[in-house]
Amino acid sequence: MTDHTNYLEQSVQGRYVTMDKLQTSWLIGLKKCTIRDIGTSVRGNVIKSITLGHGAKKILMWSQMHGNESTTTKAILDVINFLEEDNGLGHTILDHCVLCIIPILNPDGAVSYTRVNANRVDLNRDAQQRTQPESRILRSVFEEFKPDFCFNLHDQRSLFSAGTVKKPATVSFLSPSSNEEREVTPSREVAMRLIVAMEKRLQLLIPGQIGRYDDAFNANCVGDTFQMLGVPTILFEAGHFPGDYERERTREFIFHALLESLETIATNRIDRYGMVDYFKIPENQKLYYDVLIKNGHIINPDLNPEHQMGIRFLEVLKEGKVRFVPELIDVKILTGHYGHETFDCLNPTDLRALNSRAEIIALLQSDKK
Repeated sequence: MTDHTNYLEQSVQGRYVTMDKLQTSWLIGLKKCTIRDIGTSVRGNVIKSITLGHGAKKILMWSQMHGNESTTTKAILDVINFLEEDNGLGHTILDHCVLCIIPILNPDGAVSYTRVNANRVDLNRDAQQRTQPESRILRSVFEEFKPDFCFNLHDQRSLFSAGTVKKPATVSFLSPSSNEEREVTPSREVAMRLIVAMEKRLQLLIPGQIGRYDDAFNANCVGDTFQMLGVPTILFEAGHFPGDYERERTREFIFHALLESLETIATNRIDRYGMVDYFKIPENQKLYYDVLIKNGHIINPDLNPEHQMGIRFLEVLKEGKVRFVPELIDVKILTGHYGHETFDCLNPTDLRALNSRAEIIALLQSDKK
């Protein structure tokens, strides 16, 4: 398996990723790529595409459609670094494929670290009306490039589990529906098979931590729209790996998934993977809290001893860095839910550890439920 560390783009790390960071050192060093300005955002920030390869199979990728979802952008940089080097797999991919990549579709949202664009529109709900310049740019590239495959690259929140077991959904995939009936159309089947190829590779790295995203149909979503137009489209969702709130480990897993998908396409191996295995991937469930506290009444006697406290982190941009601020979500019986961290206040070791977390202690002491 390819050693990711050899291709890790050191200049871009953490959750806060903007076009300025890409342009400062990474973009200017690319040799095999064609870089184009393909339009501007609401605030006039340039949106760029990166094209490389000279094969017959065309793959369109876009990341940071939601400005605060940057993990897949980082993985794209690493994949391009890999393809820029002389290696057998890289040559195979570039000989058989052409990649058109939009690393940051929503540069305004990336700067402000928001899901929406500068007009507060979710670009992934603007596929039909295309009211926003960023939406029109993506559709224009789609129509000009005429891709054979589309990769829609996102992050998902840390609340998702891979099924009902105590396993975070570190990476999730979806072959979007193209109608209300969620029929398996030819393009959807191809996407499903390609997802199975990636899932099998990732099981070697993060067994049990791959999920399947909800396939409810929404024609306003870009993935559903492109699937409706007959182009196999895959939704990538980069999720939580234990202790990895900067998503540097998840970045590695997305890197391996992307390479596996490109190799599978380049070597005509999609038909080797069974569609039935796609439906064996467990569906995402919303079963995780960032912090789960049991027996909080030890600290705050006003709390019901039968209740647990579920805390999730709010991502806040402050001085150019994303901070994770605890927010109390639920105080109730939370049987069947999990915490990325769990503290039982009846356990002296847990209680000592919890007492060092001032923001969380403040939430416990202030709650009167």
